[in-house]
Amino acid sequence: MLMLFFFYFTATGIAIGSDDIIAGNVSKYTVLPAGYCGQLKKGHLIFDACFESGNLGRVDQITDFEYDLFIRPDTCNPRFRVWFNFTVENVKESQRVIFNVVNFSKTKSLYRDGMAPMVKSTSRPKWQRIPSKNVYYYRCPDHRKNYVMSFAFCFDREDDTYQFAYCYPYTYTRLQHYLDNLQRRNMDYFRRELLGLSVVSNRHACQLAGFIMNFYPLMLIECNSSSLLKST
Repeated sequence: MLMLFFFYFTATGIAIGSDDIIAGNVSKYTVLPAGYCGQLKKGHLIFDACFESGNLGRVDQITDFEYDLFIRPDTCNPRFRVWFNFTVENVKESQRVIFNVVNFSKTKSLYRDGMAPMVKSTSRPKWQRIPSKNVYYYRCPDHRKNYVMSFAFCFDREDDTYQFAYCYPYTYTRLQHYLDNLQRRNMDYFRRELLGLSVVSNRHACQLAGFIMNFYPLMLIECNSSSLLKST
């Protein structure tokens, strides 16, 4: 019998350094040029990560077109910081930007071997990869020698909201819908049991399956392996 465990973790704000305390995800956070006191204009970017699977704790504007982004750490472990998922709106047509995710914890990353972040927008809801030639992964002395992933992007539609993510998001809600559909089939070889609840009352469930059609040696909390599991 194959026993499948599904866990979903929600990041909490944890201090990761004396100068970059991250208390929570940014929520409709408007970045204005230093000293600017006028009205909000197109091109003054608005960042948001207050949604399911969102992760972006802080934004610092370095120049008119460059931004340092700080991601929040994994739950109960400030040493690990990998996932990001956020939206940007109030853009200007043909506005070019450079986003630096400055506090990655991994020393080795597929970003060094051609992987690229995902992007979609309001008018183009299908996820696409940013061209790998616009993505750079390196160690930065300006950020306590943390690993930094930088990517260049050009906004082309002013009325769109753009969303950027580390990889294809696979949300807790999507997982629950999938498991609910399996449970409604009343299959003899499938059983679903509750192991417990998280601090925010998310279910930690155990799935029991009586046979294996395909086997994927991947962690089931990862978005890519979750998608593979659905195809079995």
